[in-house]
Amino acid sequence: MYGSRGAAGARAGAAVLGAALLIAGCSSGDKDEPDHGGARITQQPKNITPFWVNPDGKAADQVAAYEKAGKKAEAAQIRRIAQQPTAEWISPENPEEQARGFTEAAEKADRTAVLVLYNIPHRDCGQYSGGGAADGDTYRSFVDAVAEGVEDRPATIVLEPDAVLHLVDGCTPDEFHEERYDLLEYAVGKLGSLPRTKVYLDAGNAGWGHPDQIFEPLKWAGIDKADGFAVNVSNYYTTEDSIAYGKQLSAKVGGKPFVIDTSRNGNGPYTEGAESERWCNPPGRALGETPTTETADPLVDAYLWIKRPGESDGECKGGPKAGEWWPEYALKLARG
Repeated sequence: MYGSRGAAGARAGAAVLGAALLIAGCSSGDKDEPDHGGARITQQPKNITPFWVNPDGKAADQVAAYEKAGKKAEAAQIRRIAQQPTAEWISPENPEEQARGFTEAAEKADRTAVLVLYNIPHRDCGQYSGGGAADGDTYRSFVDAVAEGVEDRPATIVLEPDAVLHLVDGCTPDEFHEERYDLLEYAVGKLGSLPRTKVYLDAGNAGWGHPDQIFEPLKWAGIDKADGFAVNVSNYYTTEDSIAYGKQLSAKVGGKPFVIDTSRNGNGPYTEGAESERWCNPPGRALGETPTTETADPLVDAYLWIKRPGESDGECKGGPKAGEWWPEYALKLARG
């Protein structure tokens, strides 16, 4: 089983960036805020979560569209997604501008942007989210551009979902291994050197295997220089199981803390059908714990919505391309 195929896909980076840059007037969320795009999306109180809510994301657009169409019940359900901070996946087009736009908007709202880098060469082994940078030099330039965009603003960065896992499970061919370790170590060092950035290296999920299989590869990828690791990205394993997996792994990598993607794990994993496809747009799933740094274990730095609820995992079970907004699936997640 692969950890998070379908996690990103094509991202409408320019459109999202433009939206992010429009929120210069956004306040800290403790007072009345301006109406954004008709959806009236505001920041969560900072004592609940320090992370930034993008008031102009796809879910917010869907809320506005449903309200305009008089579909109040549907709008209320999608608002459960739109009102929560979700990660922004940086696309290869204009990465510096994207990183700057999101972090500037977040800083103006007195919040922290959550960013995901998902552009490693030979990404996803040619599956639904296949692609990535053309070569190592292109990837390093991508990382450098993101660093230039973030500068000294606060950001939490999740680094390359599946990149280490696919080195371990046999998905990524052997000839790419050495380069990938070098690139991940470079990215951890470059982004981790920024003054207000936390970097979490993706480390698989509770259902793929055992921490004994991945702890050394994580070390080769630079986990010692990272702030921690991420588990359950774009997957559905329960928070309880994710904590157990993360704690076992933490013990093998120097006690590093970790973050958990709780975006769609409210009903746990899907257990029917072919095992190889259970991760891809499974039915009957639900939103999980909302993003917060108030977690159930001191080793868990945060629950995050890393995978953006409502975006497809790939062209399976009737879904659109990976990363595209799928309102029908979003409604099912919100209804649980």
